[in-house]
Amino acid sequence: LTEARASAGLSQRELARVAGFPQPAISDIEAGKRRLDLVELFDIVRALGLDPVEFVQEFSLRIKC
Repeated sequence: LTEARASAGLSQRELARVAGFPQPAISDIEAGKRRLDLVELFDIVRALGLDPVEFVQEFSLRIKC
């Protein structure tokens, strides 16, 4: 998510505003201190202008699921 946010040119604060999350939550998510449920993940990925299914597919390739 950190890479996707940076590629979108958004700060944590901007992403939080667009996705409807508190900024500290975005920080915790990026730091691995907080996990997301599927609905939250899709909300954040859509706020980044990405396709959630493609995002999950790319993620699964990176972690070799």
